[in-house]
Amino acid sequence: MNNKVRVRFAPSPTGGLHLGGMRTVLYNYLFARKHGGDFILRIEDTDQSRYVAGAEEYILECLKWCGLNPDESPQTGGAYGPYKQSERKSIYKEYAERLIKDGKAYYAFDTSEELETMRSKYKTLENPSPQYDKTLRAQMRNSIALSDNETKHLLEINTPFVIRIKVPENETVSFTDMIRGEVNFNTSTIDDKVLLKADGMPTYHLAVVVDDYLMKITHAFRGEEWLPSAPVHILLWRYLFGEENMPQWAHLPLILKPDGNGKLSKRDGDRLGFPVYAMNWIDPKTKELTKGFRELGFLPEAFINMLAVLGWNDGTEQELFSLEELIEKFSIDRVHKNGAKFNYEKAKWFNHEWIKKLPVDNWQLTVKNSFEEKGIVINDDKKFNTVLELVKDRCTLLPDFFEQASFFFKSPETIDITAIQPKWNDLKKQFFAELIRAYSLATEWQHDDLEKEFKEMAAAHQIKAGELLLPFRIMLVGGKFGPGVFDIAVLLGREETIHRIKHTLQLLH
Repeated sequence: MNNKVRVRFAPSPTGGLHLGGMRTVLYNYLFARKHGGDFILRIEDTDQSRYVAGAEEYILECLKWCGLNPDESPQTGGAYGPYKQSERKSIYKEYAERLIKDGKAYYAFDTSEELETMRSKYKTLENPSPQYDKTLRAQMRNSIALSDNETKHLLEINTPFVIRIKVPENETVSFTDMIRGEVNFNTSTIDDKVLLKADGMPTYHLAVVVDDYLMKITHAFRGEEWLPSAPVHILLWRYLFGEENMPQWAHLPLILKPDGNGKLSKRDGDRLGFPVYAMNWIDPKTKELTKGFRELGFLPEAFINMLAVLGWNDGTEQELFSLEELIEKFSIDRVHKNGAKFNYEKAKWFNHEWIKKLPVDNWQLTVKNSFEEKGIVINDDKKFNTVLELVKDRCTLLPDFFEQASFFFKSPETIDITAIQPKWNDLKKQFFAELIRAYSLATEWQHDDLEKEFKEMAAAHQIKAGELLLPFRIMLVGGKFGPGVFDIAVLLGREETIHRIKHTLQLLH
C-alpha cells in the first residue's frame, strides 16, 4: 500500500455543484494538506447520457474560487492519468473479463423488455420491487443460466450484453468506517449490480474501484448516500486487488434541510430563498438559473468556514477558522455521524464576520466592479477603500456595500423628507442655513472640527444636537442609515456637503 496520503474528489459532470459536494472537496483537501498528501480531481463521466456540457469547467471554477486546487486533474495532469473516466474506457473491460474468468461476474444478455417483465412477473407484496439477484438470476438470460455453448454463440453473434457481479449468498461483508466505526452488510440484501454496460463503459461500481487502485488512493471520503454501495465495492476490492490494498473509507453525514427533515436539495433552496450551489449554474438545456453563494456576495473564506463546521468541529467554542487553521485542526474523528442542518442565517453571519475580519483589499475589486456595473465609476481607490472600511461592519453580503456606500460617490436619488418633516420648524431651518455659512468659512475640514462647530451652534440655538443629527444625516445620505455623520461629511468634502444641505432645504420649503 502506498504510504503517501492520496485522496480524490470524483464528481459526475451533470450540473451545478451542491453544498454537499463542495464539503466533500473541502474535507478531502484538508486531510491531504494536513498529512502532506495529494488531492486528486477525477471526472466520473461514464454515464454519457447524463453528461452536461459546461459542468466540468463549472466544477473547476468552483474549486478555484474556493482556493481548493487539486494536485492532479484532467487540466494539470499527473502520473496516474488520464483523469477522466471516459478516456480510460479501455482499462475497465480487462478487469470485468477477469472477474468473469474467476467466476465472480457473468454476462447478462437480457433486453430492457425482459428486465421489465421480470420486475412485474416476480412482484409480490413481500417483494414489491424484485431485483436481479441470486434468487432470480437463474430465471434470466445470462451466462449462469445458459450453457457454455449458448453463451459462446450469443457472444459470437455480437448480442448486446452487460457484465454483472455475482454477489455471494448470505455472507457478511464488513469494513471499518473512519466516522461510523464497524459497518456490516449481509449479501442477501444486495443485487447483482451491472459493472460494465452494453456500450463498454463501466458503471460507477467498477470504475471507482479500478481507478482508486490504479491511482493509489489511500482514503476515500464520500457522502453517506454511497454507503449502500460499499459492500459491492468491498467485494470488488477483494476479488480484484485484495482487501489489504483497499483505501480507508469515510462516509460523510448528509447536509439536511433547515428543519432537519431529509437531505437538502436544490428545490429546498428555491422554495426557501437561499443558494445550495457554490456558484451560479445555468442549465444549458432549460436556461434556468440556479443562484450560487459567490454571486450572492459570499466571500470564499466565509463559504469554506461555513462548510467546514457543517458536520465538524475542533472540540472548542471557536467558530471562525481560516483555511490554514482548518488544515492544522481538521481531523476525521471530529466529523459527526449525524446529518448537519443547513442554516442560511448562520451562513450569512459567517460572511458578515469575514467581511469585518479581512482587509478591504481582499474584496475591493469585486465591490468596485459591482459599483461600475451600476453606473458609478470609481476613480479614487484610496477614498474607495476608506469608504469600504467605514461601512464594512454594516454589510452582510458584498452587494450591501452599494446600498451602504453609493451615496459617497453619487448624490442620493431620493431624500426621506417624511422622516424630517414631523419635527421640522423655522428654528431648525435657521440652524441649517447658518451651518452652511459656518461650514463654508471653516478653515479645517476634519471630523472633530465639524462636530465641535455643529454642537456649539446647536447650543447657541438652544436645540439638542441629537434632534439635528437625524435631519443632517438624511440630507447627506438620503435616509436613516450609514456610518458616523461627520465621517460622511469629511469624505464628501466641503462643496458636496453644503450642496446636499441646500438641496434638502429647498425640498423642505
